[in-house]
Amino acid sequence: MPGAGPGPGPGAPDARGPLARLRRLTGGGDEPPLSPLLRLLILTQFAFNIGFFAVLPFLADHLGSGIGMAGWLIGLVLGLRTFSQQGLFVIGGMLTDRLGVRPVVLVGCALRIAGFAWLGFAGGTASVIGSVLLIGFAAALFSPAVESEVTRQAVCREEEGLGSRARVLALLTVAGQAGAFLGPLVGVLLLAVDFRTACLAGAGVFVLVLAGHAWLLPQHIPGREPARGRGGMRTMLRNRAFLALCLVYGTYLLAYNQLYLALPVEVDRAGGSSTALGWLFALSSLLVVTVQLPVTHWATARLDARRAMALGLLTLSAGFAIVAAALPADLTDGAVALLPAAGFVVLLTVGQMLIAPAARGMVPDLAEPRRIGLYTGALSSVSGLIVLIGGAGVGRLLEPAVPPVVPWLVLA
Repeated sequence: MPGAGPGPGPGAPDARGPLARLRRLTGGGDEPPLSPLLRLLILTQFAFNIGFFAVLPFLADHLGSGIGMAGWLIGLVLGLRTFSQQGLFVIGGMLTDRLGVRPVVLVGCALRIAGFAWLGFAGGTASVIGSVLLIGFAAALFSPAVESEVTRQAVCREEEGLGSRARVLALLTVAGQAGAFLGPLVGVLLLAVDFRTACLAGAGVFVLVLAGHAWLLPQHIPGREPARGRGGMRTMLRNRAFLALCLVYGTYLLAYNQLYLALPVEVDRAGGSSTALGWLFALSSLLVVTVQLPVTHWATARLDARRAMALGLLTLSAGFAIVAAALPADLTDGAVALLPAAGFVVLLTVGQMLIAPAARGMVPDLAEPRRIGLYTGALSSVSGLIVLIGGAGVGRLLEPAVPPVVPWLVLA
């Protein structure tokens, strides 16, 4: 997402740390301050992810060791949660266009509170599935509502000469990653009590978010008019430029999903432990929190959105190619053996920083004026379908019978 750069010079990181920078950028500073509505929505993304990631990373272990579910059933539960969230984003976007941001966000928060509380007490297969479906559908409501309104506000801000839309959209990414980084740390502390406590604490976060939005989110946001009539979906499906954007974004998400599919296989092959894998995940989140805004500033000053996405895809390819090139050397010497995996994580994350803001920033230019929610939700839903189909193919390539270099070359 294009945007003006933070800090004392082009691309210079803020020495005071990511959360200090987040407070400065949402509250003002050298650049025009964000509006109260944008600050609310961006900080919402931060709170959402703290509550979500305090629970969900530990769900599989709870279902296995706590409830005693079989492995295939755990996989089914996790897949249903992903589908009920990512696959239904388009529904949340359509409802946002018709009903407005406030009711969709408030209902989404209420459903997530109920879902987390239910999950905390769920002891059987049916109740677990019901609770995770509710948790996923809640996100399918409020996430498109928040993202589409942040995008619309960012475009309005750009048209008023207050800075590029990309800076605002990049800040949304930073807020989300900061929450995703802190959430598991909070979850580890809560799990010292038990899983139910973590679930109830996650529900408590959304109680606070619900109360804040009920108080601060306006009933009617100036400039947002409800979509009337039918035909929005048909028009969108005939929009070749938007479908091409979905293909690019889905390709990026398929690549990024390899953090959770191909990377663990490579770390295991290199003799690394789950601790090493955890550090690589933390490296990715910290890079986004600390470097996203400088990268966006650099890209905005030099590249349009399409060139930024092209450079991002090349960067993703280079990350896969590094691992493929290192495999013949058969590195097995402790930390050295993990260097290709670390290089992959860095390049994959930089590619994400280039692609995600630029792609989201293009949505308003391709969407019908009153249907930004539909297009924002469809971008996630179509991309999620690409990841679902492509992920199955990558999984086959990662089987032991396939030479290790093959999946990395194919992905590159």
